[in-house]
Amino acid sequence: MKKILYMAIVTMALSMSSCLDDLNQSPIVETEAGTVYGSAEGCKQALGKLYVSYVIAGQEFGGGDADLSTSGKESFDFMRCYVNLQEACTDEMVYTWASSDNLLDITYIKWDSSDPWVTDCYYRVYYTIALCNDFLKHSTDEVIVGFTADEQSDVYTYRAEARFLRALAYYYVLDLFGQGPFVDENTPNVDYMPESYTSTRLFEYIEGELLDIEDSLAEPGANEYGRADRAAAWALLARLYLNAEVYTGVNRSTDCITYCKKIVDCGIYSLEPNYASLFNADNHLRTSEIIYAFPVDATTTVSWGATTYLCSGAVSNDNSVQDPANYGLTSGWGSYRVRGEFSALFGEGADAIDNSGDSRCMLFTNSGEIEQYLNNGVGDDNTGFRSEKWTNLTDAGEAASNTQSNGVSTDFPVFRLADVYLMIAESVLRGGTGYSRSDALGFLNDLRERAYGDTSGNITDAQMNLDYIIDERGRELYLECVRRTDLIRFGRFTSDHYLWQWKGGVLAGRGVDSRYNVYPIPANEIAVNSNLSNPNY
Repeated sequence: MKKILYMAIVTMALSMSSCLDDLNQSPIVETEAGTVYGSAEGCKQALGKLYVSYVIAGQEFGGGDADLSTSGKESFDFMRCYVNLQEACTDEMVYTWASSDNLLDITYIKWDSSDPWVTDCYYRVYYTIALCNDFLKHSTDEVIVGFTADEQSDVYTYRAEARFLRALAYYYVLDLFGQGPFVDENTPNVDYMPESYTSTRLFEYIEGELLDIEDSLAEPGANEYGRADRAAAWALLARLYLNAEVYTGVNRSTDCITYCKKIVDCGIYSLEPNYASLFNADNHLRTSEIIYAFPVDATTTVSWGATTYLCSGAVSNDNSVQDPANYGLTSGWGSYRVRGEFSALFGEGADAIDNSGDSRCMLFTNSGEIEQYLNNGVGDDNTGFRSEKWTNLTDAGEAASNTQSNGVSTDFPVFRLADVYLMIAESVLRGGTGYSRSDALGFLNDLRERAYGDTSGNITDAQMNLDYIIDERGRELYLECVRRTDLIRFGRFTSDHYLWQWKGGVLAGRGVDSRYNVYPIPANEIAVNSNLSNPNY
């Protein structure tokens, strides 16, 4: 099967009001740890839970038997929270029911430390960290001493993958919150108040972990689909270094290029010719471009978040406007649209969008009946074109065969080669060495030729600057959860240098306080851990 399957052997019932204990305790296991970790197969099943913790909310269909209690909403997975925190506050996404679903403050960039989506995302990512710590605590050399040599080798690889997944989780803490409590497998379970790590300390920890496990992970392309390999660690390092100046004040563009170059030079990656196929139900077949993905399956990992949210949320809930079957779906939710400033990256007006020539311009205009801009407010779903980028269709144009009601089988690409090309070009422009300016232009035009099918969309050296890069990243990577991070790196997220409608809560848009470049640690967490604070909130 294409997906990682898991046994629901680990559950955790956490209370949002006892957050200090949440970070200290180990997950509660349904069977003794000795039984779970007593075989290599048991270790692999436990590893599966770490992977799927990013895309499911609980042990049952749609998030039932939730791993965590929530802030009063349905139980949503990390990915739905992360999509909202990375996209709904930017020029790319506007949420239709922002008021009723507690997303108005995210939409207007005016949240506080009690925001439910910020709080849930925080505890979701620390839940994954807790699972990784538990795995590492219970799969030690002493535990696996009786395994065969091959089994021990497998478990050592599993441990490296658990450390990668934990480093990825801490990267999300760093990028979203700019600080956070630090816990690992050696942290005491009781009578301990986790220390707060600054942005720089988190950066150094993530960097050190990835460098340390690099040689312990499988060679690029050699692992099972859905499991991390060496190239996944290189891609995470590249993204870490790309944003290093935001996180630490130090430009690490050359280091970003170094790890991008490792991916390019390993020789197994190339651009998928058909852009749309990177985001359909058969995208598990795109291993030529997709470096690492979160697998999603409509039978084994159904939630109302992850890519179900990206697919169903984009389609109108009025079947007379959009037929969900055209996207391999049983229903459209009408949850979100794209903002006019983003769609303007492809052209002004429905005619320009429909005839852009850029295959990445996958926007539904309803033949011009939808207005491009949000002049009537964020809740008017007759404004803002709809994205058709994410679908539950197979390559044959049919709904994925294992689709349940409201579930999809489209995986989420965390890292792909196109982003590597864009990181190289940006890093060259920011002074990094390892590739030339001519190389950078070549990588950008490779993307343009894929988008246009020929050289008609190619750019010249004179057109290649940082303003071009941020726009091209929008065109290539929209709704892939990088936009907020990109806008911050380019000084455009909170400033008045770049405005979009309803930024700051006003029609014309306005700059907001720079404190919103990071999300606050939840108020509940601050209340129980005196090591933590939100100095800007």
